[in-house]
Amino acid sequence: MIHSGTQRGKGASKTIRKWVMSATALVLVSLAGPAAAQTACPPGSQQLIIYHAGSLTAAFSQVEKLFTQQTGVCVIDVAAGSVDLARRVTAGGEACDIYASADYVDIDVLLKPADFADYNILFGQGSMVLAYTTSSRNAATIAAPGAFNPPASVPDTAADWYVQLRQPGVTVGGSHPFLDPSGYRAHMIFEFTEDHYRVPNLYDTLLTHYVLTRPTDALGKTYDYQIIYEHSALAAYNADVSKSYRFVKLPDDIGLADPEKNHLYRKAGVIMPGLRVPHAPADVRIPATRVAWGLTVLKNAANHENAIKFLHLLFGDQGVALQTATGPAPISPPVVSREDFRDLPASLRSIVKVERRDH
Repeated sequence: MIHSGTQRGKGASKTIRKWVMSATALVLVSLAGPAAAQTACPPGSQQLIIYHAGSLTAAFSQVEKLFTQQTGVCVIDVAAGSVDLARRVTAGGEACDIYASADYVDIDVLLKPADFADYNILFGQGSMVLAYTTSSRNAATIAAPGAFNPPASVPDTAADWYVQLRQPGVTVGGSHPFLDPSGYRAHMIFEFTEDHYRVPNLYDTLLTHYVLTRPTDALGKTYDYQIIYEHSALAAYNADVSKSYRFVKLPDDIGLADPEKNHLYRKAGVIMPGLRVPHAPADVRIPATRVAWGLTVLKNAANHENAIKFLHLLFGDQGVALQTATGPAPISPPVVSREDFRDLPASLRSIVKVERRDH
């Protein structure tokens, strides 16, 4: 269920039950078997298995290619929703060396309690934006006045954007909140929108406009809007030949971009079924935080040495340059908490910065 500590309305409860009822089936599908890509490396070759959020695909594919060129190590790349991947390497027992999540908190609340990880390295940051196309409902009025020329110029949302989203027939597409941070962040943003504008039951109303998307669905055709990472929106715009793709910035209190507001963001959160593995809690609360990507080398990593080598490349000058070109924006040097620094391999301590987790 989606929960922020405040009582939500009956309409939302019905919608939330829809997520609960479908979550088990979706998780079972995700655990049906290991990723096909795991058969890609020649037998006997050196390997590195990386499970990462889909929002990291552009950056990681480039770093992985460079890593293989430099070391000869065959990289097995698996991209999916971060919560889905966490279940696959814990409850599903799939082999993985590096786990990289679109929400760094997933490592703290999903992998650490299940004894799959000791530390969490924050290495990327960004924000959420509202994407649409010129064919979306209300496309002409959803943005405030201003030039759309990304990345140099991106308009803010119109003052009444939340009113436009709740009009009849308007849909906001996204992923399942029990499988993917972009899905549960959309729900968190609905909560923040209600709090920001002080409109009773706004969260409930916006939630009824949220629809789960499939690979065959298309923005501006089968759904109108999408809450998406800014660097992913920029990539989609650059790849759009028709240049009909658009996106607008969400207000600061809503877009999860400010690390100084983590103490406020954390008041909202999602409660979802746990991993169903020993030592892990039955249900897990994932608090809202600023948008930041985190990674860890799993405690049972079969290719630990190769994983450490990859992180040195990812966090080094070449890796940072590749991340900068594709997004998300790198945190350089990457950040660990003081508690996690104690469990960090000695070979990584010189390339990270110790910092308070809320920042």
